[in-house]
Amino acid sequence: MGMRREETAAIGLDEAVAQTRTGDVWVFRGRSAADRAIHALTNAPVNHVAMALVLDDLPPLMWHAELGRSLLDHWSGDRHRGVQLHDLREAVDRWRTVYGQRAWLRQLEPEVNRAVEDAALRVVARLDGVSFPSTTRLAWRWLRGRDRRDSPRRRRVRDIRPEVAYCAEVVALTYEEMGILEPTVPVSWYDPGRFWSGDRLPLRPGWALGAEIPVAD
Repeated sequence: MGMRREETAAIGLDEAVAQTRTGDVWVFRGRSAADRAIHALTNAPVNHVAMALVLDDLPPLMWHAELGRSLLDHWSGDRHRGVQLHDLREAVDRWRTVYGQRAWLRQLEPEVNRAVEDAALRVVARLDGVSFPSTTRLAWRWLRGRDRRDSPRRRRVRDIRPEVAYCAEVVALTYEEMGILEPTVPVSWYDPGRFWSGDRLPLRPGWALGAEIPVAD
């Protein structure tokens, strides 16, 4: 997978946050040693993926998994590592300014309804706080995920609370429960690059992700 030529005009962070809807995907690319390790391991053009949750009067939120614990988790009310629900603007700003990442927004079509949104919240209730895997464990999980025979024919998130979860697995599991992704491959098959437009997601009919919108510095 390679970085394709950007054709969509960049927008500022404030505009990107204002445009974000539940189910939209944010992808990130950095140049740190850890970022390069993820690129090399997965052959992906990006190293992190997250999903937006925009709920009633709450600020837009980011649902993802990471090693840091500097931001408040809006589900648990504390600060912890692993699977987390952060203020979207604060999280994107941190990934860009502190972690040195470039950011892109991909918008989900069509907009989700309340039932789909409620399904996403059930995943948050189950997975928030699950640990982020070590680099060695991440590599092993990803390699196993290359073998699609390891996948059950059907899978429901309500039956699964993994011991550890990588960012792409969190988004994939949430998308499955929302009825957006077909549950036909093991969740460890997903890496951040699967959510880049150069790859192909097993989306259910009627759903689509738009082109990457670069978020300007």
